[in-house]
Amino acid sequence: AGRAKRLLLSRLFQPLNLQAGGEAAWGGRAGEPICRSQKLMLQGGLIHPAGPGCYCYMPPTVRAMEKLVKVMDEEMQAVGGQKLNMPSLSSAELWRASGRWDQMGPELFRLADRHSKEYCLGPTHEEAVTELVAAQSNLSYKQLPLRLYQVTRKFRDEPKPRFGLLRSREFYMKDMYTFDASEEAARQTYDLVCDAYRSLFDRLGLPFVKVRAATGSIGGTMSHEFQLPAAVGEDRLAVCPDGHFAANVETLNREQTSCPTCGEKLTQTRGIEVGHTFYLGTKYSSVSNAIFYSPDNKPQLAEMGCYGLGVTRILAASIEVLSTEDSIRWPSLIAPYQLCFIPPKRGSKEEEEGAALLERVYDDLAEALPHLAGDSVLDDRTQLTIGKRLKDANKLGYPYVVVAGKKVCEDPPVFEVWNQNTSEVLFLTKEGVIELLSKVQVP
Repeated sequence: AGRAKRLLLSRLFQPLNLQAGGEAAWGGRAGEPICRSQKLMLQGGLIHPAGPGCYCYMPPTVRAMEKLVKVMDEEMQAVGGQKLNMPSLSSAELWRASGRWDQMGPELFRLADRHSKEYCLGPTHEEAVTELVAAQSNLSYKQLPLRLYQVTRKFRDEPKPRFGLLRSREFYMKDMYTFDASEEAARQTYDLVCDAYRSLFDRLGLPFVKVRAATGSIGGTMSHEFQLPAAVGEDRLAVCPDGHFAANVETLNREQTSCPTCGEKLTQTRGIEVGHTFYLGTKYSSVSNAIFYSPDNKPQLAEMGCYGLGVTRILAASIEVLSTEDSIRWPSLIAPYQLCFIPPKRGSKEEEEGAALLERVYDDLAEALPHLAGDSVLDDRTQLTIGKRLKDANKLGYPYVVVAGKKVCEDPPVFEVWNQNTSEVLFLTKEGVIELLSKVQVP
């Protein structure tokens, strides 16, 4: 099989601007507010502005995104989700039938093909999926519940795209659409998917609140948002200090200032919406006539729900809430790379022996823990001091950094291992390093 090829930092397409100052460098227009995650992602070469509210996601970001999608797949499949993929182009007729062609207004990207047929670029896919299920002419109650989901690019013609991936015009979303035989079953599905969302945010180590929300342009009769509390958040939340109640302020009437359960005064906070769940009832199934046949062979409208998670928004929001002012901190499960190896500086007395020993740790680790083989980077910029490279590694947020420092020439050789998420430094032999990293999880 041969040895895994070492991944050299100098070969990664991740143009760092870690030194750059000034707002102009961040792809914002002069005087535009800029938030922490946007600044850190631009500095760290994670995103590159391509136009208002549109970004190139650089290779490390795509790695993080693919890991995040894997975790979402696990949670969705655990609740019986089946993954599909629907076109970005949706016909205007479908959207006119549901009334949303006009209701969505200018946020909908509209276009016409060469035959003058009108389309929109999907911001969401209720119409399309309902049409798909309605086309199955002999769906039986035995085939329900149906839980279909996708992870695709979505489009919204934001009037003011800002804050990088937090409010962009093109983004990735995981959207699930469920079809049940009764309202009761649909509400059970609703609770099940909400629990899956809880589980996802817990695994990522993100502090979230589930709040009562307005149904907006999607519609339906019940809706919740999953919010990450953050100063830069665009939503205002009212939360019971004892955790009995939480709501988006837009759903409350002016008088309501105390918790309906315990009477405590509600505190206000801001949040970034990262997930949204809706119980839709028959709003869309009645338009497309999405029916199934009941046990006594009568046609009945399916009861629907829809559930969204912002994939790229979760990436940015997690950096927003976990990071320090100048250093990225990832949810460790989805960090683009788990490990950075730093060999000695060129010309130092540890150079030759230290570099060889560090490369051996890299190779032995890849062999002992094959799941981490592609998750390790070697910072080969040996013209820079260890301190400078360590600082860069800290800014980029590798969960672990292994350094061949002064103690590497001892017998046995000892490596410095930085655990970025706990800010601890450990001094370990090669076996110790492998033992420590054997506990690291990647999806």
